[in-house]
Amino acid sequence: MSTNTIDAMEATARALVAPGKGILAADESHPTIEKRFHSIGLRSTEAHRQTYRNLLFTTPGLEAHISGVILFDETIRQAGDDGTPFPTLLAARGIIPGIKVDRGTTPLAGSPGEKVTEGLDGLRERLTEYRELGARFTKWRAVIGIGAGVPTDHGLRVHAHALARFAALSQEVGLVPIVEPEVLMDGDHTIEQSLEVTSRTLQAVFAELDE
Repeated sequence: MSTNTIDAMEATARALVAPGKGILAADESHPTIEKRFHSIGLRSTEAHRQTYRNLLFTTPGLEAHISGVILFDETIRQAGDDGTPFPTLLAARGIIPGIKVDRGTTPLAGSPGEKVTEGLDGLRERLTEYRELGARFTKWRAVIGIGAGVPTDHGLRVHAHALARFAALSQEVGLVPIVEPEVLMDGDHTIEQSLEVTSRTLQAVFAELDE
């Protein structure tokens, strides 16, 4: 990796965490955004989704509070009402375009009650395309639930390994990875159990990232 690429990624990472600013997650999957539209009696069509995104991204003063926006695969290919691609529109306002690259969860084979995040297959090629479309950072979310006998050490290792591979592949093409191991609050577990699982999760993830 060239020094210029490393310097560019470092500049992007610093800009994303600029004081007083946050990252807007506009990466809802089709099922998720459909639920939100349904709650206001609106059909989830591509045209409606584009209009909604355009409303968000053209909000006056947005750049004063938002450093980056996480886009969905559909959204990074869409454009504003004036025909400007959304990544270009955001970049012109000083907002860094990003992209969610995981493809949701599925049950983890051989480990009842646990799920694994998918999306590593073909990721290198997708990342290259996203870079060409204007993305400068990526996000991968691992979902860790707490319940009877879960998470297992095996489940945490699977999540940690996937997160580390995602991060390495992102950096390979000059994209800053946001590594998101999310320990869910849902359940009847105690705060002490949440602390214990969070600690195990972070230890597993940092161990894999350090490889």
